[in-house]
Amino acid sequence: MRYLPKSPADREEMLAEIGVSSIEDLFTSIPEEYRLTRDLNIPRQHAEVEILDRFKAFASNLASGDARDLATQTPQPRYASFLGAGAYRHYRPVIIDSLVQRGEFLTSYTPYQPEISQGTLQAMFEFQTMICELTGMEIANASMYDGSTGAAEAVLMAVRVTGRDGCVVARSVHPEYREVMRTTVQHQGIPITEFEYDKATGRVDMASLAAAITDDTACVLIQSPNFFGTIEDVAAVADLAHSKGALLIVSIAEAVSLGIVKAPVEADIVSLEAQSFGVAVGFGGPYCGVIACKEKFLRQMPGRITGETKDVNGKRGFVLTLSTREQHIRREKATSNICTNQALVAMMVTIFMTVLGKQGTRELAEHNLAKAEYLKSALTKAGAKLLFSAPTFNEFAVALPASAEEANALLLDARIIGGLALPHWYPELGETAALWCATELTTRSQMDAAAATLTIAPQEELVSARWESVIRGNGSK
Repeated sequence: MRYLPKSPADREEMLAEIGVSSIEDLFTSIPEEYRLTRDLNIPRQHAEVEILDRFKAFASNLASGDARDLATQTPQPRYASFLGAGAYRHYRPVIIDSLVQRGEFLTSYTPYQPEISQGTLQAMFEFQTMICELTGMEIANASMYDGSTGAAEAVLMAVRVTGRDGCVVARSVHPEYREVMRTTVQHQGIPITEFEYDKATGRVDMASLAAAITDDTACVLIQSPNFFGTIEDVAAVADLAHSKGALLIVSIAEAVSLGIVKAPVEADIVSLEAQSFGVAVGFGGPYCGVIACKEKFLRQMPGRITGETKDVNGKRGFVLTLSTREQHIRREKATSNICTNQALVAMMVTIFMTVLGKQGTRELAEHNLAKAEYLKSALTKAGAKLLFSAPTFNEFAVALPASAEEANALLLDARIIGGLALPHWYPELGETAALWCATELTTRSQMDAAAATLTIAPQEELVSARWESVIRGNGSK
């Protein structure tokens, strides 16, 4: 049997159809003394994630030979993780896999024939609509590979729109996004110039940007929240870019931030990684990239777009409106030769946004923000120091009491995966710099345990952890 929920409007319509005014009227034939007028004597309701945790605990304990009653089970200890940096652990409602694994979605191909593809096309259309509402843009495509290639494609798009050939990129943009950009444009004759971040705030250094941007610059690309988790002043950057005739591209790696952070409406193009919306981290993919922009740039947008129309009978329908890839038009006219549509992954994102809705997305963002602020407080009490003063979302950069590698080795022994060590990409921040992240899945006890481990660790333990990390990295030493 399936549970088929009905809305209040559905119930009223059904009651009207059968000629009664309320649900109670349905039971008038049952004597009063046989009707239950109190709540059921059962435990309180549980959230979906709590129910899953209880069953996982039961399964893990059964595997270890413990067959106690389910109500007494506690989960086996798992690794706590404080990694973020472009890949975020968020709860995925079970309805996502239940729907995307249906054959009509799981095995469908490009919906070239609208007569038999209305379900897929409408899902794409709703995806585009919700992305526009989130980003504050006027139009969005039906998804791309991921956030990194989306950012690179946005640069190519800006070059086509402006007829210029230069791009300036903030060093606070995800380092791997910048690597993908360089790879994409290396044979296109598009020079990329990087400009600095402010060492005090973690935001764009406006003086460095002003020095980097020229009359030949096609676009300025920033990330917000940036790689350090810092929220940028998008309006100020947009004013400077537009004063030089350049477009502003805003890359967003953490989509959940849009539930509470002001949408970058001042941007011309937004490149979004939507992985946080119902897509598992999954060992690196597949992810779901998006490009959204002002409508006047529509013809230069890569990928494909689903549009709304009417059939011969005047009924609402959906079709592929633009498909400007090399498989559809002449190669030299294509807006992209690598982009694709992550239709199944975009479907996961669509279901996630539909289930949460506007209010749920805001509450999720608030939950993430609160967790990160608690983690900030816990780590600073443990001796860490915040590196930047500007507001952040769910991740932030800190200087730890010891080197980031030493601290992570020690935390790992306590079944804790610490933050991302930053010296590899930002050596100027020092060997103690690390990027820590907290989401709604991070518990208070996990945050307290991480802080306590760093607090109580004597110096000799940190030294031994350092040598152990050296041994792990190179067995010959």
